[in-house]
Amino acid sequence: MAAYDPENIFAKILKGEIPSHKLYEDGDTFAFLDIMPRTEGHALVITKEPAADLFGITPEGLGKLMAVVQTLAPKIEKAVGADGVLIQQFNGAAAGQTVFHLHVHIVPIKKGVPVKPHAGDMADPDDLKATAEKIRAVLAA
Repeated sequence: MAAYDPENIFAKILKGEIPSHKLYEDGDTFAFLDIMPRTEGHALVITKEPAADLFGITPEGLGKLMAVVQTLAPKIEKAVGADGVLIQQFNGAAAGQTVFHLHVHIVPIKKGVPVKPHAGDMADPDDLKATAEKIRAVLAA
């Protein structure tokens, strides 16, 4: 189990120290667009519980996190016109985890559209803003 660093980038997003394209927030979770999206609408759902990975969160916190993933994923899929959705969660650097704050990736998939590599290139901020607006409109409906 990795030690939790309260100064990780996602903790800073939660504290409002770093901006994000917020999609959803409640008392236990926060969802926003990945700035290095693998596809249009690639979102991250993070816990507000200080957990570095899946093994550091309480069962209750994990349940709340996954309930939000389950609710948001089909709405994000609809908002961007995807044909399916990939749900990913990495634990440890060897498994591909790059930020040691528990998070779940929601990656909308469109048939015939390639999926970019994990932790690839940063997206254009205006494109992210437009995508966030599309998703928030579906979430508000």
